[in-house]
Amino acid sequence: MRLALTLLFGLAASAAAAHDMAGMPMPKGPDLGASAALDGKGRLWVVDAADGHVRLRHSDDFGRTLSAPVPVNAQAEPIYAEGENRPKIAFGAKGELYVSWSQPHARPWTGFVRFARSTDNGEHFSAPLTVHHDRAEITHRFDAMAVDSKGRIVMAWIDKRDLEAATAKGKPYQGAAIYTSVSSDGGNSFSAERKLADETCECCRIALASTPQGEIAAFYRSIFGDNIRDHAYAVLHADGRPLEPQRATFDDWHIAGCPHHGPGLAIGADGVRHAVWYEAKDKPAIHYGQLDPGKAPAHLQTIATAGASHADVAASGKQVWVVWNQVNAQGFALMLRESRDGGASFGEAREIANQKGAAAAPQLLLWQHRAFVAWNTAGGFRVVPTEAL
Repeated sequence: MRLALTLLFGLAASAAAAHDMAGMPMPKGPDLGASAALDGKGRLWVVDAADGHVRLRHSDDFGRTLSAPVPVNAQAEPIYAEGENRPKIAFGAKGELYVSWSQPHARPWTGFVRFARSTDNGEHFSAPLTVHHDRAEITHRFDAMAVDSKGRIVMAWIDKRDLEAATAKGKPYQGAAIYTSVSSDGGNSFSAERKLADETCECCRIALASTPQGEIAAFYRSIFGDNIRDHAYAVLHADGRPLEPQRATFDDWHIAGCPHHGPGLAIGADGVRHAVWYEAKDKPAIHYGQLDPGKAPAHLQTIATAGASHADVAASGKQVWVVWNQVNAQGFALMLRESRDGGASFGEAREIANQKGAAAAPQLLLWQHRAFVAWNTAGGFRVVPTEAL
């Protein structure tokens, strides 16, 4: 199993590097990086990428059938659509549809964060705009998007402008920075970006979640000391207050490179910060814990070990769900563990779906206190219920 995991990890990293190195050529057919969301009426919306277009589809039967795709960007452009760096979707207060993605450029590992919106239920989209004001051909990638309780669109992404500046001066700099920007006018424009943190992991996705106060919080892999790749937490204040990241996990995993495994975050109405993350200091593992920034997480427990990857978490009341991909001899199993006591303990792992070919990272969706998993695989997109059939 360790050998299988090593091979899988190497293939995933190689595929990501090959995609980065390819530069401008556009992919043929759909990649597996996709995102899904349920609106207030229970309609499912899905975004992915194919042939140089981010495409939007919807479903009124929880993914059993999908509408014909609508192109978000009328003019084709290169699009990152990997598991860690996939198109995103979010909703405005009046039903607007917001879509973001990262656009690769010619230099390896470079890109711009792009955004478009629809105010007519996805029939038409605005011309895409570049979120950040910095236009240098460097890394602005791995975008994350959320909407706060005041309707402001909060963006965060991985950015290498500070690495470039340090390198030019002959100074050391590990990884990349994370920058943020806010739109207070429904996506017509975005504020000048500001830095959240220096020296963060360069290829792990950023997890965003809403706090009970209506703000957006970020949980991300950072770098501490000499390439200790643990995680940090911060509230992304959209009103200009200082951003104050704090270390939130303490596994002390030393790795001089990015593991391509970003974390998951769900914040309950009671303020409990449920988190999942991957590390492999002693052995590959997915952990669950309740974040207490600056201190070790509460109820820390190992959810899965060798062969497990790309976990997500959701919470509703005392119910907490954790899902992940588990590699096996046939391909992947979609695995679930559930807690009914607010994350203090979890039931046994069980398989809720399987796939013989490739599979993207699963994404948990909540609807009326029930949990579903959006899972895009080589066999197609599907929504998997978490309840036992």
